[in-house]
Amino acid sequence: MNNFRKLKIWQNSVQFATEIYKMTNSYPSLEQCGLVSQIRRSVVSISSNIAEGAGRKGSKEFCYFLRIAYGSACEVETQLIISKNLEFIQKNQFDELFQMCDEIQKMIYTLQRNLSEE
Repeated sequence: MNNFRKLKIWQNSVQFATEIYKMTNSYPSLEQCGLVSQIRRSVVSISSNIAEGAGRKGSKEFCYFLRIAYGSACEVETQLIISKNLEFIQKNQFDELFQMCDEIQKMIYTLQRNLSEE
């Protein structure tokens, strides 16, 4: 699987990262080295690990990187909840991003399961 750019899961993950970056532009400046940095690193890790895994030579290796991507998605989910609790984002924005994150988690799980069955 060399062309990761064709994977819907990778495309969705990149779009999710783009939305997270836009969202965090409005965070307080005190959070630039804290929550903003952490959520941005976590969200970029999702698509990056999908791409890296797809570039490996076997399904077993791809599954390993998908597990890392799933963990990063869980990190982002946690950071979104913290952002909502601190009132850095509105409920409607949280709901939209939380749904995107949930969908990506489901896609990762399904792809990983399908690759494991090969």
